[in-house]
Amino acid sequence: MLRVEGLGKRLGDFEMEGVTFEVAEGEYFVLLGASGTGKTVLLETLTGMMAADSGKIFLGGREITRERIQRRGLGLVFQNQALFPHMTVGKNVAYGLYGRGLGRDRIRERVRELAEEMEIGALLGRMPGTLSGGEAQRVALARALATGPSCLLLDEPLSSLDTGARSRMRALLRKLNRKRMTVIHVTHDYEEAISLGTRMGIMEGGRVVQVDSPERIFMYPRSEFVARFTGIRNFFRGRIRREGAAGGAGTSGAAGEVVEAIFESGPMVFHVTTDLASGPGTAVIRSEDVTISALPPQSSARNVFEGTIIDICRSRPGTEIVIDAGRELAALVTPDSVERLGLAVGARVYASMKATAIQVLEE
Repeated sequence: MLRVEGLGKRLGDFEMEGVTFEVAEGEYFVLLGASGTGKTVLLETLTGMMAADSGKIFLGGREITRERIQRRGLGLVFQNQALFPHMTVGKNVAYGLYGRGLGRDRIRERVRELAEEMEIGALLGRMPGTLSGGEAQRVALARALATGPSCLLLDEPLSSLDTGARSRMRALLRKLNRKRMTVIHVTHDYEEAISLGTRMGIMEGGRVVQVDSPERIFMYPRSEFVARFTGIRNFFRGRIRREGAAGGAGTSGAAGEVVEAIFESGPMVFHVTTDLASGPGTAVIRSEDVTISALPPQSSARNVFEGTIIDICRSRPGTEIVIDAGRELAALVTPDSVERLGLAVGARVYASMKATAIQVLEE
């Protein structure tokens, strides 16, 4: 539905270059990246607020790279809502409909429809300065939808909202998407991205570096940057050894063939499976894939490390246990496991993980 090919834009020292991705009709596509990576520049280039220096933009098979803003068929909601302060809520929502040849009755009907859908019917006579953050964001969303855009673009729409308003807004956005509204949503918040996105693109340094489902990006990050940005804690820089490993554990084989190998990182030696050649790399291990036990584990896990707990931190998914096993290693366990195993700072424990749970990235 929306196709972006090699899009580029230079602004001073910043350059967005070679941005390429596709968004299918009815998809909720999230662009995730840190501040300054070019997410807002990309949205403003898509809408025509900035002219692209290179590349092409297609919407429904029609090239819109040089089209006027009003003719592109895209709706944009800013982080700060950008409501007109001198207009009532009703007039803000209706603003894009003026000058389109619609009668007054049709405009009023459309505003009422959107007010009901966005749950702002009681606010139509209010001024923007009297609204809460969540109310203002729903008004901005209604205004963007008024002209019937083919695709809705959202620039950090939840970042200024409190927890309750953020939850209600997420539910509203999911409801819109279920009605087949195509959405492109930029954010720096991974939790927000996975709660909304059916597919996700990761931006780094003005480029889209990985596009996939949220689950696959978390399971198979293509770079250390992507892994860190999706919340993975365990990174170990070291060397891959495909053959001649001590004890015959390493397996020879041509690069590109998946084999069991050894990964050495200082005092820690891991059994891994990889298709990379011998040489420098980074081992990535999700905290969820690390098992903690009070006694040596009786399992098929090839990697077992004894260490001392140096930190315990509660988090929304569970409890994070950090142990010193020659290098810091984080595991995510349930609160029940903390109590059952008697886990406490200073306790000696065993951490284990399967060889297949370790992803090795090329340097």
